[in-house]
Amino acid sequence: MIRKTIFALAAASLALPATAQQVPDDLTTMPDVPDDYTPSRTPWGDPDFRGSWPLNDIAELPVNRPAQYGDRFWKTEEEIAAEQGRVEQLEEAYESEDEEGTIGLGHWIEYQAGSRRTSMIVSAQDGQLPDLTPEGKRRAALMRASWITGQTFDWVTDFDSWDRCITRGFPASMFPFRYNNGIRIFQSPGNVTIMLEMLGTRIIPVSGEGEPWPEGVDGWFGNSRGRWIDDNTLEVVTTNIKPGASALNVATRGVPSGNTLPMSEEVTVTERFHMVGPDTITYEMEYSDPIVWEDDFTLRANWSRDDDYEFYEYACHEGNVQVRNYITADRTKRQQEYERGAMVEPIDPDAGPPPAMDPASRGAQQRNSEETE
Repeated sequence: MIRKTIFALAAASLALPATAQQVPDDLTTMPDVPDDYTPSRTPWGDPDFRGSWPLNDIAELPVNRPAQYGDRFWKTEEEIAAEQGRVEQLEEAYESEDEEGTIGLGHWIEYQAGSRRTSMIVSAQDGQLPDLTPEGKRRAALMRASWITGQTFDWVTDFDSWDRCITRGFPASMFPFRYNNGIRIFQSPGNVTIMLEMLGTRIIPVSGEGEPWPEGVDGWFGNSRGRWIDDNTLEVVTTNIKPGASALNVATRGVPSGNTLPMSEEVTVTERFHMVGPDTITYEMEYSDPIVWEDDFTLRANWSRDDDYEFYEYACHEGNVQVRNYITADRTKRQQEYERGAMVEPIDPDAGPPPAMDPASRGAQQRNSEETE
């Protein structure tokens, strides 16, 4: 489903909500989230976060900080001005497509200038995800996805949960993609419901009570338990997350390739939804998984209210012929390689990709060498 996402052009001089981007004089520092705004209340007395908060305006904000920014959390005004020219060129291209009736990818992916942040990561200082542990690397090597270069496909288990239209995973689903970025918050006494435009809905008890699920019981979005703190902040702690999906999604900018960031049964995600103004939520996510990552890390981004935003059906599973096509095409390719004599010895299944039938693997090279001796 083509979703036209309209990104407002926002250079540094344009008016933004006062709470949206507080840029310090020292661009290598990250101020604390402001806590001086008091939101309105629901009829039952909870802070009122209800509304639509699409992530379109942070879709270009990367998770990992690009090297050009060094240790800066913030861009300079000159860097923002340079981005404006890029967006103007793209807007001209969109207008030409509209006039000529030749719409291609122009309105599928639209860009924004104006975000002063250099990355979503606010901890660590270098703006980079921490290294994986040896166990994390082992688990990553065993993951399967259509995003892995050189992988073969024999069955549905060779695809990840997003390929199969099941879920983008958690917390990956709370960060932007290129389209279907809608997030809508509903509230009722004792519960906050977060509806995602792409694959999923979260129902979060906010009574501050309740025990976590027993060990061995899990779910794609895990067991979330929330509480209200500081009058303007919802804190949500999530455990019992089902391993399998990538912790962060490859389609979010600045996430490593492959869609193979594993998680263990010990992962804990702590989210804080800070309402810092009538139309701004600062979303903060602390991630801890000592089995997989060398250190914890924290991501932060501002959400902007847009109650005119409309959800579009994410028609992923219906007519999803790609899984079958990948398998059919890959088997045909390997059969052709076999007929040319590039038979491959199986490799250790724990070694991860490239899998056994990749003709470029060492097994093929060794077999061909032995046959020519």
